[in-house]
Amino acid sequence: MEKRWFTLAEANALLPKIREEIEQLQAIHQEFESRFLRLRMLKEQIGQPRAGQPDPFFTLESELEFMQIEARTLVQSIHMKGAQLKDLEMGLVDFPSLRNGEEVLLCWRMGEESIAYWHGVNDGYRGRKLIEEN
Repeated sequence: MEKRWFTLAEANALLPKIREEIEQLQAIHQEFESRFLRLRMLKEQIGQPRAGQPDPFFTLESELEFMQIEARTLVQSIHMKGAQLKDLEMGLVDFPSLRNGEEVLLCWRMGEESIAYWHGVNDGYRGRKLIEEN
């Protein structure tokens, strides 16, 4: 996939859809963790099923697998837009951009109304700088 460079306006225009996808991903992640814990506890209680008996874990394992597919699809959707999901828990997303001819990342975090920060490609979240309007 060819690299996309975003203007601030283009990146901000994507935020409603990105926000929705991040919220879905976070919900899937929470539900996955809950069901995985339930499966682990169930396996500890029941142990391995005996040959010829129905698998008591099949439904739960299938649900977990489906949730992984859903999550991968959402992550791919974010990446296909040209954005970079950096941290799901924080809801941290970067958008490649050019600043004075140099590659930088416009940086947005869940809870922020719009993109107000940028950082160098090697600086990361801690190196965020406020975008100064020209």
